[in-house]
Amino acid sequence: MINWFRQHAYALSSALTHLRAAPGNFLFNVLVVAIALSLPIAGLTVIQNIQPVASQLSIEPELSVFLKPDLASQDAVATQAQIKNILKELKVSAKVRFVPKDKALAAMEGTNNLAEVLATLGGNPLPDAYVLALSNSDSDKLEQLSATIQGLDQVDVVQVDSAWVKRLAALLQVMQIALLFLAGTLAVVVIVVIFNATRLQVISHQAEISVSRMLGATNSFIHKPYYYTGAMLGVLAGCLALGLVALSLQPLNQAIAEFAKLYASEFHLSPLGIFPSLALILISKILGLCGAYLSVRRQLAKSVI
Repeated sequence: MINWFRQHAYALSSALTHLRAAPGNFLFNVLVVAIALSLPIAGLTVIQNIQPVASQLSIEPELSVFLKPDLASQDAVATQAQIKNILKELKVSAKVRFVPKDKALAAMEGTNNLAEVLATLGGNPLPDAYVLALSNSDSDKLEQLSATIQGLDQVDVVQVDSAWVKRLAALLQVMQIALLFLAGTLAVVVIVVIFNATRLQVISHQAEISVSRMLGATNSFIHKPYYYTGAMLGVLAGCLALGLVALSLQPLNQAIAEFAKLYASEFHLSPLGIFPSLALILISKILGLCGAYLSVRRQLAKSVI
């Protein structure tokens, strides 16, 4: 066990010695790998911030039925019977919820940046409304139901609320698939960069490797410093990529904040948490090890070491 620790300590010391001999090349490779890693990390950051918002939205088909503003309260309540009759005729299963104008106004007044605006209106501009939550099995009848309800005398506007949510869910799925493809492609790029960097290192140390072999060093002993170099390159590149993405979120959030204010929202992009960040650093370390391993093994097959 002591000998095992001794060998790894020597390998780490040897790797650091090699890096001090040519720090410029190592740092340049770290920068190249970090730029490659920052693209999928940025995409993962965006998706992670959007997913919680999308998951809170209902993807079941919904209709918002806005009644005419001047309609009396008793007539608004009585409209529910007509809506239920239409649902029965079309054989549509839906939950019907009545939203009085006073309740809707109170909800909007509790929303940031809207209370002052509503106070200047001097009255309640909102109409009574019904919200119809349909099952996914009846989504094909949505347009027919909307047109039929729109024909009622008491109804002003019928709005489909959930179509855009389905589009958002589909878009997120496409983004996830694209991100996986991008991450896979750039992972190959990272391995190739570290492969070539390790190959040049091995070639430049041929004399040192030959002396080590003459002294009885095994292949495993000779390989270890390059494995440590590849691992360190991967870890540093992963940390740098996470830092670059986190820094880029600052100016981006300023632009998002101005846009979000238009919708009375406080949405902003947050950096990845500690556990996803550690997982990404581990993945970048594994990529570094893979690149170094493949390069050293290939050089061994060519009898370089």
